[in-house]
Amino acid sequence: MLMKACTPSSVLLVCLGNICRSPTAEEVFRQQAAIAGLSIKVDSAGTSDWHVGSAPDARSQRHAKSHGYKINKLVARQVSANDFRGFDLILAMDSQNLADLQAIKDSITESADSLATLALFSEEDPTYCGSDVPDPYKGDNDDFEEMIERIESSAQAWIESWKAC
Repeated sequence: MLMKACTPSSVLLVCLGNICRSPTAEEVFRQQAAIAGLSIKVDSAGTSDWHVGSAPDARSQRHAKSHGYKINKLVARQVSANDFRGFDLILAMDSQNLADLQAIKDSITESADSLATLALFSEEDPTYCGSDVPDPYKGDNDDFEEMIERIESSAQAWIESWKAC
């Protein structure tokens, strides 16, 4: 399948610590893009440096695995200025992370036209309509299940929007 002009060649998924939402979204996105026949580089990162070098949260790994996603080999990292140069699209899991990403982008001296586009992860999703993907870190099993449900829905919405253009 030939990628359409509006399909990005690379997508970065971003949450706060890069141990729950964004690594789960990375693998969900990677699998859904492959199923759709899209060749997209996918990665994830966090806006904070709290968990750099750590594996995803054990609960995220367990819930992801139960849905057919293996995230145990992913390693948390922090967003860098180079990510804005190296990715076409950066998707934030919530509005606070989007604001933090915008502040980083604004601090980069080159033209904004040459830098990644920023958006909320659920922006294209008719079910979640630009709402935050809640952080399950301090939550229970239901919170992790809701996270996966929202991530699957929003990832599919982005892919469908690219297939339609």
